[in-house]
Amino acid sequence: MVATGRKYVFDFDSTLTRVEALDVLAELTLKDRADKDQIIKEIQEITNLGIDGDISFTESLERRIKLLNANKSDLTCLVAELRTKISKSIEANKEFFEEYANDIYVISCGFKEFIDPIVAEYNIPSDRVYANTFKFDEKGKIIGFDEKNVLAMHNGKIDCLKNMNLEGEVQVIGDGYSDYVMREAGIADKFFAYTENVHREKAAKNADYITPNLDEFLFVNDLNRKISYPKNRIKMLLLENVHPDAFASLSDAGFTVETVKHSLSEEELIEKIRGVHVLGIRSKTQVTEKVLEAANKLMVVGAFCIGTTQIDLESCKKKGVVVFNAPYSNTRSVVELAIGEIIMLMRSVFTRSTEIHNGQWNKTAANSREVRGKNLGIVGYGNIGKQLSVLAEALGMHVYYYDVNDQLALGNAIKCNTLEELLNISDVVTLHIDDNKANLNFIGEREINQMKDGAIFINLARGFVVDIAALAKALKSGKIAGAAVDVFPEEPASNGIFETELKGLDNVILTPHVGGSTEEAQRNIAEFVPNKIMDYMNSGNTVDAVNFPNIRLPKQNKSHRFLHIHKNVPGIMAKVNKVLAEYELNITGQYLSTDNEVGYVISDVDKEYNKDVIKELKKIENTIKFRVLY
Repeated sequence: MVATGRKYVFDFDSTLTRVEALDVLAELTLKDRADKDQIIKEIQEITNLGIDGDISFTESLERRIKLLNANKSDLTCLVAELRTKISKSIEANKEFFEEYANDIYVISCGFKEFIDPIVAEYNIPSDRVYANTFKFDEKGKIIGFDEKNVLAMHNGKIDCLKNMNLEGEVQVIGDGYSDYVMREAGIADKFFAYTENVHREKAAKNADYITPNLDEFLFVNDLNRKISYPKNRIKMLLLENVHPDAFASLSDAGFTVETVKHSLSEEELIEKIRGVHVLGIRSKTQVTEKVLEAANKLMVVGAFCIGTTQIDLESCKKKGVVVFNAPYSNTRSVVELAIGEIIMLMRSVFTRSTEIHNGQWNKTAANSREVRGKNLGIVGYGNIGKQLSVLAEALGMHVYYYDVNDQLALGNAIKCNTLEELLNISDVVTLHIDDNKANLNFIGEREINQMKDGAIFINLARGFVVDIAALAKALKSGKIAGAAVDVFPEEPASNGIFETELKGLDNVILTPHVGGSTEEAQRNIAEFVPNKIMDYMNSGNTVDAVNFPNIRLPKQNKSHRFLHIHKNVPGIMAKVNKVLAEYELNITGQYLSTDNEVGYVISDVDKEYNKDVIKELKKIENTIKFRVLY
């Protein structure tokens, strides 16, 4: 066991456990009472009054015990329940309690009857637990408590700690005002307001440190801990009204997350990005080289969408910033919109709807056709194109596709060797190509002239891939019978007025870039992207990264993980291993992946080593980023 010269005094309720034990006891003893919820609410209110110092603790204890109607036999069930409600970061750092057992104490206004068996599992013996004790009648009913115990009295923790006469620096870790008063009275040297389970303002505003979890407490004190860097110190910024599920999952994982509903300009983002480790955006925020220069701590950019043209991927790579997107999460949403628009345009539904909205009844079959038996030409046979192919074929359409890459056909789809071949035979042409800048005006006047007269055209891909002026001209002349456009060469940064040459044209469906904007898709994205971000932050995995060597790492097993990002020049791996050898580190696993510009080497090493090795690894020439995970 290690001695630090410090003494650590922990509260029990809402600190070592996630709950107030007497509240849990009330749930057990009152479960069959019709007025259970009302009584439990009253007990909780009394608990909070006592914790915040608004009534004496003695009064708080007396009033709660009267309401409990508990028996000694109920305590066995209570202990079993409390074992399942240990604070997450306390449970994760069980080794700390074993390693520093001689310096750890519990001072609680709770009761030894249920505290002792819980903390014994954390190597804290009964003689280091200072708490109240119950009084029982002959039938085992809890009728009161030992009034002579100093902890049954108002501010009793002060006298308790004073009587213990501890040597060295005394640090108190707790959630309530009754814990802070030990510091206020000068008996304790530091007070850490423990907010993992509950944030009490009175305690927090008087704390030397606000401690969202035990990891933060151990980090501040430079003590051995389960993880290398407290997650609450990792700052994440989510812009553009990213789905709240993303905020919830990242916050629940312990990260500090800030959300902004709108996009930020370059200047605004430069101001905001300093100190941010993870940036989450959608399609409007531009992550430029200037932004990255200001991003002194940035490690990850998460694009909560498919496209990544708004991100300077090369600059990110050079800075060691990994970029993730959501290439599959909204596929179904885009496909369903495409199917719906194909049917609406073939049936002239939009035209008929506009007429009747304007008070005109025009019942006719003219220009109203079934999709069954028609030729659908899919330009871009990736994830969206393939799924659209399957659904369209199920509707009875003949599917043709063109892709610059060699793609295997699904179902009865037929591959076209040239774009011109596809345009010549398609009754409906739908675009699903990527955001490569080379695709500017991919469909222009020449391509439109190659289409069948009266064809339908759909663009749910990128705005800049279509010459809007040429499309408008073809729609006005009748060369194109109808169109659906969801994306535009220039889109506003926020909702408001928007102008386009396609506005007001018959049988043209215009939507404001909502192809992937369904509730289901946004939920899927809000699950997929945060998982990728957390996987990289927690383990170093770069699987599905857009701009980085992809590497899937095994789970860490009792090791420290060195993550070294460097320019891909000869000899780096040898230099890394030379440093590890000089410090006699035992490598338990090593992984390397490179692309043309960067290399990413991961070394798992035994937990015991000279920390100077980290400085030497950082000093290796051409190092871009280095971090340690454990």
